[in-house]
Amino acid sequence: MSKILTSSRRDLSLEFPLLMGILNVTPDSFSDGGSFNSADGLISRVDEFLFHKVDIADIGGESTRPGSDGVSTEEELKRVVPAVMLSAANGLYVSVDTMKPQVAYESLMAGAAMINDVSGFRDPDMVAVCAEFGCSVCIMHMLGEPRSMQENPVYGDVVEDVKKYLLDAAERCIRAGIKESSICIDPGFGFGKTLEDNYKLLAGLENIRSAGFPVLAGMSRKSMIGNVVNKPPVKRLAGTLAAHTAAVLNGADIIRAHDIEETSDMLKVLRMLKTAGGKCLR
Repeated sequence: MSKILTSSRRDLSLEFPLLMGILNVTPDSFSDGGSFNSADGLISRVDEFLFHKVDIADIGGESTRPGSDGVSTEEELKRVVPAVMLSAANGLYVSVDTMKPQVAYESLMAGAAMINDVSGFRDPDMVAVCAEFGCSVCIMHMLGEPRSMQENPVYGDVVEDVKKYLLDAAERCIRAGIKESSICIDPGFGFGKTLEDNYKLLAGLENIRSAGFPVLAGMSRKSMIGNVVNKPPVKRLAGTLAAHTAAVLNGADIIRAHDIEETSDMLKVLRMLKTAGGKCLR
């Protein structure tokens, strides 16, 4: 597997897991909805990312929590593009979390370097846009779509099923002109999975990574944490850090998180462990 995630704007080294900070410019995201969709909130979040040297700023303008309704392309553009422009102007490596090809196009024009598509690049127009710009892409597994994904998720072998889905999607993207070295994959914790499915995927991350692509893990404050610790999203930090530590030890290359300072500290400690010869780190 390449130690570099390539993009026409800037390449990222994968020598050690990267921190992707979540920047939701939405009023209704499950954990931090409304926190950063004002000018002051956005500027504060960008300053936080810069202070803690976040590797990737992941900007989303449409909630994909279970049961959520979509927003129009026009509304999503109104939310996302100013955040992309501000973040890119401050030197951040910007990812945009979107399922819409037009939002991806306008975001890449505004300075984004990555598109993070939770629908797994099912839309050929989305693939074509990313191939045209030569950006990095994150292919995520989701069973169905946000409104119905949690109704009755069923798998034969969840790790193997998700791995095959991601491999097939990656191959489709490569055939359409996206560079293999520009692709990372995400098993999609919480997107059409039972509690048990989520933890099987966490335990099986090394298997998913054996597909040959860098792996992104995003479990921050999700119900797979809350249903174990029995706490609301804002009180799930300790559980989230435990899950993300396990993800790194099982081979994750990118950790997507709400809690920037704490996750950065966790990654610093694991980096020190690797420097000291820790056998549990790749």
